[in-house]
Amino acid sequence: MKKVVVVAGGTSSEREISLLSGQGVFNALKNKGYSVVLIDLKNDLASFIRELKSQRPDVIFNALHGRFGEDGNIQGVFNLLHIPYTHSGCLASALAMNKKMTKRILHEAGIPMAADKVVTLSDIQKGTVLPYPYVIKPNNEGSSVGVSIIYNKTDEDFLINSWSFGQNAVLMEEYIKGREMSVPILGDKAIGIVEIAPKTGFYTYENKYTEGKTDHIIPAPIPPHQTDLLKEYALTAHRILGCRGASRSDFRYDDTNPENPKIIFLEINTQPGMTPLSLLPEVAKKAGISYEDVVSYLVEDAACEK
Repeated sequence: MKKVVVVAGGTSSEREISLLSGQGVFNALKNKGYSVVLIDLKNDLASFIRELKSQRPDVIFNALHGRFGEDGNIQGVFNLLHIPYTHSGCLASALAMNKKMTKRILHEAGIPMAADKVVTLSDIQKGTVLPYPYVIKPNNEGSSVGVSIIYNKTDEDFLINSWSFGQNAVLMEEYIKGREMSVPILGDKAIGIVEIAPKTGFYTYENKYTEGKTDHIIPAPIPPHQTDLLKEYALTAHRILGCRGASRSDFRYDDTNPENPKIIFLEINTQPGMTPLSLLPEVAKKAGISYEDVVSYLVEDAACEK
């Protein structure tokens, strides 16, 4: 049986979520009979590489989330070390982490998008770039980190004063009414659709990772044609960006006009969470795929770019 090093932690805003994912993956692989070591990646890259080399793994399970974990940086390190690793490679990871670039590429493929602009905080201070309401988010963070809906000038002023994600590359998007849908891909198949229904507000970081804050409705209660279209868009995104292993695409589904519902792509995650509240393992379970089988599949699918 292969020796697997699970890499978790990291230095991004999603560190704690990554550690939860990593522990879950570690336990599942142990149960599957793999030889498993969990390494917490911190600030000292040189020490991390020495420890990684000393373990001599057959595969790295990349359980990192956020910047420097799923944006192509650590994937480059794994490639240089010639160690196969799970999930997407350098280019797909870098593209998917850049929300604006992802939208530009996928729009060309016919996937519908909300209107958007990449601006600076000073641009926002000078005057509203998009009409209210609009959504604002960092261009290169995951897990709903930093996402806000701006309804008026008061919201805008508060956001500007509390923003902590850098002055540049702020992504503003048209606000789309409707319900939030997520479509996980495992291998080369859309395994289901989940409707994400926060009990209050929208799908913030807190609502995402706090027990009882959000209902996950599987399968999402939408017509069969719309189900097929969501799966098609998610699989197209996965393939065009060059993702492998697993991904998860998020959408808004506006059915205020039932005769002509709108599907709007939001973003893609190349390393979906594997925590107890994460969507990929929950949808997989409904599809008859256990948590342990998901992580085992990803290990066996691991590759190294040469």
